[in-house]
Amino acid sequence: MSLWFCIPFAGLLACIAVLPLVKAEWWEKYRPAVVAAWSLLFVIPFAVVYGAGAALESVLECILNDYLTFIVLLFGLFCVAGNITLEGDLAGSPRTNMVLFVIGTLLSSCIGTTGASMLMVRPVIKMNAWREKRSHIMVFFIFMISNLGGCLTPIGDPPLLMGFSRGVPFFWSLRLFPILVFNMVILLIIFHWIDRKAYRHEIAQGRKPDIRKPGMDIHLEGAHNMIFLVVIVAAVILSGVLPGLPFFQDGEGNVLGIPVFREVRLTYPALIEIFMILAAAFLSFRTTDKEIRRKNHFTWDAIQEVAILFVGIFITMQPALVILKTMGGSLNLTEPFQMFWTTGALSSFLDNTPTYLVFLTTAGAMGFTKGVVTSVGTVPVKMLTAISCGAVFMGANTYIGNAPNMMVKSISDENGICMPSFFGYFLWAVRILVPVFLIDTVLFFL
Repeated sequence: MSLWFCIPFAGLLACIAVLPLVKAEWWEKYRPAVVAAWSLLFVIPFAVVYGAGAALESVLECILNDYLTFIVLLFGLFCVAGNITLEGDLAGSPRTNMVLFVIGTLLSSCIGTTGASMLMVRPVIKMNAWREKRSHIMVFFIFMISNLGGCLTPIGDPPLLMGFSRGVPFFWSLRLFPILVFNMVILLIIFHWIDRKAYRHEIAQGRKPDIRKPGMDIHLEGAHNMIFLVVIVAAVILSGVLPGLPFFQDGEGNVLGIPVFREVRLTYPALIEIFMILAAAFLSFRTTDKEIRRKNHFTWDAIQEVAILFVGIFITMQPALVILKTMGGSLNLTEPFQMFWTTGALSSFLDNTPTYLVFLTTAGAMGFTKGVVTSVGTVPVKMLTAISCGAVFMGANTYIGNAPNMMVKSISDENGICMPSFFGYFLWAVRILVPVFLIDTVLFFL
C-alpha cells in the first residue's frame, strides 16, 4: 500500500493538534465534519484504487472488530465510574496527590488503565479544586495511572491482553513490577518537586482548601458500582479467552460470528463482551441516585469527543497499520532496546494493540529457541519485556497514544482545568518521560 494513503491520518492528527489552538470555537462546532472529511479522503481514493467492495470491507472490519468494542468499553467504564464519588474533607496537597497516584497506578493493572482513570480522575480533580494551577497534576495522572500502571496484567492494557490470547502466560507480566516501581518512583519524585513548588505558591497567595479536618471524613458513595466494574473487567478477560475455545471456532479455527459483508463478521465473543458491558452500564444508571452524578459534574461531552475523534483515527490509520505489518519483518530489529523504542514510538500515535502484535509476531518469527513460547513463536524474555513496556509506557507520549489520555483531558477541561495543547502535552512528555525511558533502556534493555 502506498504511503499516500497515510495522508488523511496525518491530516487528522494535524487538525487535532492545531485547530484547538487557532480555531477553538470552530473546532468545537465542526469537529464531526472534519473527522468525516478526513475519513472520506481515505475511503474514496481507496475505493477508486482497490474497488468499492474492498473499501467497504476495510471500513466495516475496522468499525466492527476494532472500534466498536473499544468505544463500548470506554462508554461502560465512563458510565459506571461516573456513578461513584469520593466525598469528604479532601485536601489536594503534594503528599495526598502522591498517595492517590500510587493507588491509581497499582489499580490500573487490576481494572485497566481506562477503568482506573475514570474511577480516580474526578476525586483527584475535586480534591484539588481549590488550587489555581492544576494542569501538571493531570499530566502526571495521565503518565502514571492512564498508562504506566497497566503493565502488570493482561487486564491492564489491551496489548497485553492480545499477548495473553497469543499464548503469553497471564501472570508473566508481573515480572515487569520492578520496572514499573522504578519508573513510578522517579515520576513521583519529579511530581513532588513540581507540585510542592506550585502548592507553596498557592498558599502564599492566600488560597487554602475549605475544610476543617483534612482526611477525617472520607467515604465512597455509589460503592455498589464496584460490582459493575468487576463485570466489565470480566467481559474484557472473556474477550481474550473465548476466541481460543473450540466452541467459538469453526473447523478451520476461525472465530464464529454473524456474517456482515464478505469476510467481515461480528464475532460471538465480541457480542458477549458488548452485552455484558452495556448491561453493566445500564444497571449502574438504574441503581444509582442521580445526585451522585451531579456531585461528579457528570456530562456526556467527554465520551462524545473521544467517540468522534477515535472513529476517524481508527479508519484513517488503517494504511499505516497495513504498511507496518508488511514492513515489520524487514526492519532488522534484533535487539530489545530497538524493539522498546520502535514499538513505543509507533504506539504513541497508532493503536498500541496492533503495534504490539506486529512486533510480537516479528520477534516470534526470528527463530529463537529460548524464551516465552507463544502461538507466534518463541520470544526471548528481554525482547518480550521490551515490546510490552514500549507498547504500554509510551502510550503516554501523546493524547492519542491511549484512549484514557483523551478522556482525562476532556474531563479536566470540563472542570475548568487548562490542560496543555497537543504539542504542549507532547513537550511535557519529551522533557519528563523520554529521559526516564532512556534510563530504562540502559538499565533493562541493553
